Amino acid sequence: MNAAEVFTKLPIELKPDPSRTVIRPFSFEYPAAFADGQPTRMKQVAERVLALAPDMRRRMRDLIAAPMDERHPNAAATFLARFDGLKGELGIADDLDECDRYLIGAYYSQEYAFESAALFNPSMVRMPDSDLEDGKMPFLLSLRGIGEGHVSSVTFRTGMWDGDTGVVIDPASEHGVPPRIVKEDDGWVRLLCDDSSEVSETVIFPVLPSQRSGVEDLRMVNFTDDDGTESVIGTYTAFDGRSARQEMLRGVDLRTFEMRKLGGTMTGYKGMALFPRRIDGKFVMLGRQDNEHIWLLRSDSLHEWDAGERIMAPKYPWEFVQLGNCGSPIEIDEGWLVFTHGVGMVRGYCIGACLLDKDDPAQVLMRTPSPLLFPSAEERGGYVPNVTYSCGGLLHGRRILLPYAIGDEYSAFAVANVDDILSVMVPA
Repeated sequence: MNAAEVFTKLPIELKPDPSRTVIRPFSFEYPAAFADGQPTRMKQVAERVLALAPDMRRRMRDLIAAPMDERHPNAAATFLARFDGLKGELGIADDLDECDRYLIGAYYSQEYAFESAALFNPSMVRMPDSDLEDGKMPFLLSLRGIGEGHVSSVTFRTGMWDGDTGVVIDPASEHGVPPRIVKEDDGWVRLLCDDSSEVSETVIFPVLPSQRSGVEDLRMVNFTDDDGTESVIGTYTAFDGRSARQEMLRGVDLRTFEMRKLGGTMTGYKGMALFPRRIDGKFVMLGRQDNEHIWLLRSDSLHEWDAGERIMAPKYPWEFVQLGNCGSPIEIDEGWLVFTHGVGMVRGYCIGACLLDKDDPAQVLMRTPSPLLFPSAEERGGYVPNVTYSCGGLLHGRRILLPYAIGDEYSAFAVANVDDILSVMVPA
């Protein structure tokens, strides 16, 4: 068997759907040179609305309510919550009737097609608190959606895998629901998603200044701590339009998530992925801190990362430009199985794999000299041509299900035997 035969591609594709939208906050202001000496633009709009005749305001509310309620069952609650969050800034008394609060909230909201341009860079984990059902594994899939302004958000799907080629992706809801945001005192920001009737409705879009241009490439893992506590933890890239850094998303349950910045000198980069358990009492991550090598990072704290070492360098032509990890390492009998990405000619991205020592993951035992998945003739186009990429796969027995992105535009799936992957590796 050669490397290109290891994975069997499945006839499943998830493509961007511009009809799926979410209501998110909308703000606006004057250019700095025109801001002095007058009320803010936000305040002036509110004054214009309230200056209209009451019957006009009611007709306007009724006009927008019908299409919004059709697409978003929680539209009224979202607009009213937006008003409540802005009334102090706008200098508006809170004794307005519901019609006016709804209308003003709508002026400071927008309908956003969060996956209109792309739906890619998937990651998947076993569904938390779930058991096999007739040998089938329930899973949670995350995807990066790109919408207007090239802003990235995270969206989810659920499904079932039979451990072979039988994969079922549950249909996605027709709409998205924004989380309610509560800032905690311990550094976490809590995202309350209890307005979502199912997890596919939950959309995590930028809510912190560090993320204003995107929440990118969530790498999820089923993490088990030393005391047996299990949780879904993901690292993602927060992009503010100028610089990227690593942040963390923790799934309290499918209705509540928490996010926070990661601290330390190793976190101002892309691509970090957490091991599914501690090793020798320490938390461990992989990363690509210098944009060229795979690094191993260890820390006593899940939230502070200051030390790391390069463990794997580009060696083969398909990875000469850049080598990095895809998702979190997968523990198998032989060690830690890690899917890697390599960048070669014409900035083409391919997927390979390596095996790390189970007790000392700084030791690379084997690696694939040829890629396992790569842009085929029919997959070379897309939003970004010549890219095949993944943010993490799933193990069931000795089988791997790997979701992967094509052309930074849409997502596909492939399955392989662990033994076949190891058979095409060579000593590192």
